[in-house]
Amino acid sequence: MRSEIIKCKRVLKFYFQNSFVYRDFDYNERYRDLSDYLSFYDYVSKQIVENGKTYLIFDELQAVEQWEKAIESFRLDFDVDIYITGSNAYLLSTEFSTLLSGRYVEIRMLPLSFKEFLDFYEFETDVTMDEKFQRYLQFGGMPILREYKFNEARSNQALEGIYSTVVMKDILQRNSGADQAMLQKIMLFLCSNIGSISSPNSIGNVLSNEGDIHSGKQKNIAGKTVDKYISMLCNAFVFFSVGRYDVKGKQLLKTLGKYYIIDMGFRNMLLGYRDADRGHIIENIVFLELLRRDYRVYIGKVGETEVDFVAEKPNDKVYIQVTESMQSPETRERELRPLRLISDNYEKIVLSMDHSFINSYDGIKSENIIDWLLNE
Repeated sequence: MRSEIIKCKRVLKFYFQNSFVYRDFDYNERYRDLSDYLSFYDYVSKQIVENGKTYLIFDELQAVEQWEKAIESFRLDFDVDIYITGSNAYLLSTEFSTLLSGRYVEIRMLPLSFKEFLDFYEFETDVTMDEKFQRYLQFGGMPILREYKFNEARSNQALEGIYSTVVMKDILQRNSGADQAMLQKIMLFLCSNIGSISSPNSIGNVLSNEGDIHSGKQKNIAGKTVDKYISMLCNAFVFFSVGRYDVKGKQLLKTLGKYYIIDMGFRNMLLGYRDADRGHIIENIVFLELLRRDYRVYIGKVGETEVDFVAEKPNDKVYIQVTESMQSPETRERELRPLRLISDNYEKIVLSMDHSFINSYDGIKSENIIDWLLNE
């Protein structure tokens, strides 16, 4: 990935020439003296052209103290378009949001979708679509893995390097007092329990019982500790926290929820890939795809049953169940029952790995997950 970014820099420099200013504050020691917004402003200002628009592009700008003040000054003092890239939510500080309220657009990037994965990689002509999807489940969607051509050992080394950078730099260095061993324990727990209803308190109780967290005399200290570390992982865009929604009561619930990882490659690198986990893996992939399609996603509660996803847009809503197979009568009934309890007329879908001629159960749509991923 880093080599691809460097290539991109060269192309941009060539086309923009004098009206383009690019600075990478995360990897370039040349700019280590630009640690505060005043020196940063002075340095960049000298390179902005007097006539015509200048494009300012900064990577990992959070290394500059109070950088948001300089960005606002550039916007007011010069004719510029400003682009800021980074790997975590620390860039979107409260002060920055206040300074530029209504005057900036945030674009969150996700790893490759399955459709993008098919375009990005080269496959032998005899590789089936199911086999391609199996590789997507195992390796995930990080673009850097393309150069390793599905070599598992090399791919895991690359993923481990990215993971170590995110954990060591984007979390530990920006959260003083954070414990690396504790962060790793919670990371592994969340990876092992993707798609399972949980809460910081319940996770804290499990880890406390295993001796990983000591509750001490203060009540619920374990849950508070876990919540703090989960927030770190979510702020670094390693995990997403998804709340529960009472479908009949039409209100968000404050307790319990689920956690999904940004890319299955990281999860499989840490735990190993097992076919027995495929149900949770495809559920995670469906969640990420709903985000790509600009849905706001919740876990649905219908009485004592659960709908995997309630996905909403301003003028649209869809209820989705995800399962590896609908072949057994017991599984079919379990997946359909929550959807049958919902009385509104929004679309209801069950996604599975099945290739079946049955595409509807009493008005509830049944679709192969690969077809669903490719249909958008």
